[in-house]
Parts: sequence; C-alpha cells; structure tokens
Amino acid sequence: MISIKLSDQLEKLLSQMPAEWDARTAILEMRAAGYPHWKQMEWIGFYFQFLCDTKLPPLMKIPGPRYARVEFDGFAEIPWDFKAHPLKNSKGQHSKSVIVNDSIAILEAIKQYGGAGLILASGDAEYNDRDRSFQLWHQDLKGGLSRYEEERILREAPSRLRKTSFFLREISLYVLDLETVEKLGSFQEGFRNSDGSPRKPKVLLDFENASPVKTIEI
Repeated sequence: MISIKLSDQLEKLLSQMPAEWDARTAILEMRAAGYPHWKQMEWIGFYFQFLCDTKLPPLMKIPGPRYARVEFDGFAEIPWDFKAHPLKNSKGQHSKSVIVNDSIAILEAIKQYGGAGLILASGDAEYNDRDRSFQLWHQDLKGGLSRYEEERILREAPSRLRKTSFFLREISLYVLDLETVEKLGSFQEGFRNSDGSPRKPKVLLDFENASPVKTIEI
C-alpha cells in the first residue's frame, strides 16, 4: 500500500490533467517537445505517459526501475506504470480489463518493493475516422507508411479505426501485491513473436478482481 501522503500528492497533480484530448493537437504537442512516441497509432496511451512524464516529477522519478528488458514508467515508493484506457471499444462494448506490464517484472517489483502500481486514465474515445482523414494526416506527418502498416497491407489485414479524441473521466490508482496478482489473468501466454520466440506473458487487470486504492474524478 502507498502512503497517504503520496496518495494525496498524486491526487493533486493528476487532478490537473487536461480532460479533452484532440488527436492532432496531442500528436503535434508531443512532436514539438521531442517526445519519441508521437508517431504511434495508439496515441492516447503515449500522450498520457507524456503528460505524466511532464507533470509528475519531482514527486516521481521518471523512468522507473528496470527488470531485464522491462522498464517501469516511474518510481515513487513503488514502481509505477501509466496507461490510458477507453471505457468502450469502437463497437460500443464496455471494456472489462486492461493489459498491464510483464508478469515477471511485476513480480520482481513486488518482491523488491512490496507492490507495483498502475495509474490508469479512463475515458470516452471517439472513433470517427471513417473517412480516414486523421489516419492520412498522421501518415503524412510521419513521412509515409510505417513498417507495421506496410506489413499489414501485405497480410491484407483490415486497418483499425483510429481514435480521433479522448475525454478523460477519471484516473485510478491501483497497487498490485502477490495476492492481487494471483487473482488476475494473463495476456500473451503461449503467444509467439514473428521470429518464433515466445512472448512474455503480461498481467491482465480484470476490473472485477481488482479495486483501485483511489479514484480521481476529472
């Protein structure tokens, strides 16, 4: 469990996060700041990480500790990850879980510090890029198709609908301990990379099996 002082300090800083995120504005803001992930398609997660990287120091050390190849986003009493999460998918279905970090890294963090934290920004995403105008704008800004997009086209896989805006509703703080992790599922277990190597399983946080230590309404 995190201290009451840290919880209160985090609440104060996180409550100042902007509530309305426009895709183009956010991407241009990240690019202007030299943030390396402005080209990513799933921009809301990287924009929230960018906001946390900007607003949480010196309360939190950025980045956090590394376990093998896995690095946590920040550290304050315990290692933390920052994630943004739409409450509904593009089909209007409510989301019931969120993928967290590498299972082994989380267990190592718990062993060393007694817990691993998640700062989760939840809200409503708009998926209204049906004419692909935002996708084409972002593609042009990046200087052309990414390798991921080129490979998708070769596979003849459908292109996912892009998120064009995000309305932040709340930010929740979760602290994972051994007991909580044992209740949660995993993601990528048994999956393999394109080179045939196994993917490391990640913790899948099921909202029915984990409760936040604090929820901040925005």
